[in-house]
Amino acid sequence: MGVSSSYLSKAEVQRLLGVNAFGLWRLVRKYDNFPQPTEPPHDPFAALRDKKEPEEVWDGTQVSRWAAETPEFSHRGAVLVRPLPENPAPGRWAGYKDTVRGPALDWQTALGVIRIVHSDDRQVATDVASALAGSGNPDGVTTVCALYGDMGFHGPALVAADTAHPGIEYEASWGNVAALAGHDLPWWPDLLRLPQLIRQWQPGAPAAVAEVPPNENEKTLRRAARNNTFDTAARAAVTDMANSIRNNRIDHTAHDNEIFGREGYGERPNPVVIGAVPDTTRHPLPCDGDRQALKDGWHKLALSSHPDAVAALEVAVGRDPDLLPFGTVTEVPVQPGAISERWARRLTMCDPTAAHAVLAHGDTAEAFFIDPLTDMPVLRTPGDGGKPAWRFYAPLSLPDGGAELASVVLHHTVWATTSDGHVHPAPCTPTEHLWWGDGWGDRPSEAATVVDALLDDLGATINLREHWNAPKGLTKLFNEEHQHGAELTRSTLLHARMTPPRTR
Repeated sequence: MGVSSSYLSKAEVQRLLGVNAFGLWRLVRKYDNFPQPTEPPHDPFAALRDKKEPEEVWDGTQVSRWAAETPEFSHRGAVLVRPLPENPAPGRWAGYKDTVRGPALDWQTALGVIRIVHSDDRQVATDVASALAGSGNPDGVTTVCALYGDMGFHGPALVAADTAHPGIEYEASWGNVAALAGHDLPWWPDLLRLPQLIRQWQPGAPAAVAEVPPNENEKTLRRAARNNTFDTAARAAVTDMANSIRNNRIDHTAHDNEIFGREGYGERPNPVVIGAVPDTTRHPLPCDGDRQALKDGWHKLALSSHPDAVAALEVAVGRDPDLLPFGTVTEVPVQPGAISERWARRLTMCDPTAAHAVLAHGDTAEAFFIDPLTDMPVLRTPGDGGKPAWRFYAPLSLPDGGAELASVVLHHTVWATTSDGHVHPAPCTPTEHLWWGDGWGDRPSEAATVVDALLDDLGATINLREHWNAPKGLTKLFNEEHQHGAELTRSTLLHARMTPPRTR
């Protein structure tokens, strides 16, 4: 997406403009708006070679646009930036083409063949133009256009690269290309930008009605939904999420068509023809069912050892982690004498579940455990540099059993000690983390919110949606630079909560 940068040496600028060294010197003095040389792109391997003064370079896009807009050199500049010919001969559609970067349509125009590649990936225009130049350009293409991925004033924004200078990309106007083509240009929404649809298009054809293809996440969830190893609740949970993904993709596609097919900013509508619309025969599919029932289904999947459960859980972690029975992923070093050692003594070794596999995230695990008091999966990893570490999900809440918070200990995360002698990682939601100290302007209000709730109810379910409203005194306390292993007693925490910081 966007225009790729290109840099020209002094010799390359001379070749582009058809001048010698003296001619370039003359241009710099004749034209005040001639592009200035710029810093060369960073070369990370320069230090490995002989150190030399970096050669002056010019931004290729700037030089090419300057030439197109300067009468003396317009014939050497970017083709689609040059002034349009007066009363150009009407263009015509020249059919479908496969390219090294995806499907394209050709248009025969007064400037030659313009090839539009229906992709908004980076460097598409350059890659296709380079492939044409390298093969002798048998189709006589003058310019390759690709989609910028955004909306311009007269239709979708375009990136162009001329086959004469394929390494230089520049922005082009959809309206200008349409005027040269003599036809409103077709555009396909991202999820329906399929070769078979573009191949079948012809001027005057109605928009194709096509099924939006499933992405990998939806395929993964549908596969799990068909797996009879899982019970009804688990299959219903993955089906609900798969349906939500499908609904979102169809809605996104329809919205794209509305944005790119709407009338433009001027008196005339944008010269855009929508190439395909999503099939909405069964849209929307049922989703967003009872949250508790969905959570129960995902909990059962987390306890499974089937690979389909692992794959489905990885999708859920990225899409809706609040449905899972775990808090944020936390890692602390295995350290004798630390507060984590007291907690680790009660861990029970177990066979790995889907939750353990997702927690490992492809890393090596030495052993798998479960915390018998919170049911949180835990694993021990070799760690970086041979330093073993505990990795676990923070619990969403703590068992109270009539106990109360006795203190918190700060050791790579926040730990809670209770009046009945237990140690727990403090509870935390999946998308937040607990920390302390100076956050360079950001304050540890998450930790303050958690401690505030635990002081009143050890078994409280944590809600961090408005953590910035935590008691100011507690936030100030956690904003201080405490050493690892520092313990803050219940009395200290209560005093901080009731003592707002003084204003200066």
